Amino acid sequence: MDLNVQYIESDKQQYLQTFKRAPIVIQRGENAFVWDIEGNRYIDALAGIAVNNVGHCHPKVVHAIKNQAEKLLHISNIYLSEPQHDLSTKLLEIAKMDRVFFTNSGAESVEGAFKVARKYAHKNGRGGTIISMDGSFHGRTLATIATAKPSMQNGFAPIPEGFSKVPFNDIDALEKAMQNKEVGVVILEPIQGEGGINMADKSYLKAIRELCTKHKVVLIFDEIQCGMGRTGHWFAKDYYEVEPDIITLAKGLGGGVPIGAFLAKEHIADAMEFGDHGTTFGGNPLVCAASLATISVIEEEGFLAEVQKKGAWFKEAIKALNIASLIEIRGLGLMIGLEFDFETKPFVQEMMHKGVLANATAGTVLRIVPPLTIGYPELSELTAVIAACIESKPVVA
Repeated sequence: MDLNVQYIESDKQQYLQTFKRAPIVIQRGENAFVWDIEGNRYIDALAGIAVNNVGHCHPKVVHAIKNQAEKLLHISNIYLSEPQHDLSTKLLEIAKMDRVFFTNSGAESVEGAFKVARKYAHKNGRGGTIISMDGSFHGRTLATIATAKPSMQNGFAPIPEGFSKVPFNDIDALEKAMQNKEVGVVILEPIQGEGGINMADKSYLKAIRELCTKHKVVLIFDEIQCGMGRTGHWFAKDYYEVEPDIITLAKGLGGGVPIGAFLAKEHIADAMEFGDHGTTFGGNPLVCAASLATISVIEEEGFLAEVQKKGAWFKEAIKALNIASLIEIRGLGLMIGLEFDFETKPFVQEMMHKGVLANATAGTVLRIVPPLTIGYPELSELTAVIAACIESKPVVA
């Protein structure tokens, strides 16, 4: 029996069945490639869902982890470590923010951001109601699914109160909602990931910034998926030229290790007091060392510009295929969504059989978020596999 099958069948008897696993077991990775336990090679166009921004096992990240593991793995946040201090300094510099708090995941970053934002809102005469956008995804904790679509809330009632939603890219709907003094926070992804790689309009984000400033409402940008160079900019906010009050990060922040963060402007962060928030593992020396190494790779001259070039090249290559069933190509940098007129889950399975790992989201969207270090030969192979899967017609339009 195939080793992949053996492991998958064993896993079904052990692991909580919340994931529909692909029928392969990944054993190792290098840059934009992974190999399964049978030795089959795949181009990784998913990168752990936009996590492995500098590729699998980047030498600088591996060296940083090994070096730090020999010195110090974990201490309480009662004490400060050099890697955490240095990462704080670097992140605030590139993000142009004032305060940072480290977490272990994206959902924790959002939860922490909610607490800071609500504390500020209450101190400034607003309520704690949080407005999110249709099509958004901010995590799977009870508070974050309160911002999600109803299907993610089924069976988990009572859902926390104090949340409401408005349509994405509809400034009139948001302005109307913000007339309510109970509204104190707005959260959105500048580019929606799980929602189908939907981009906010530039004028929309600028108008939101003006509204939030006018009403003293806290503006949170969830850059967990679109941050850390994914768009060809350090953060999507840099492309949009709009400054939020809080940014949430995770995914690509650590080069593969579990680290998240939320960053805030001083006047917002100042609402928090000693004891208002905490974490045991957040920002420990090991993950901070890995994150510093990841940032140093992205900082290399021309790296972000090259991400923009690769994204533009890939879009043009897809356009050149003249796929009749392709409705739209969306995204920025190497955060790309291809919307088809059919369900893309079977398409993703066919791509895997042809040696490419990708992801279906929002029903009809193929999500392409490969390592930012992916080469043009691999992008060419990825394009050829998409063309071959269209030709083989694995789905019915």
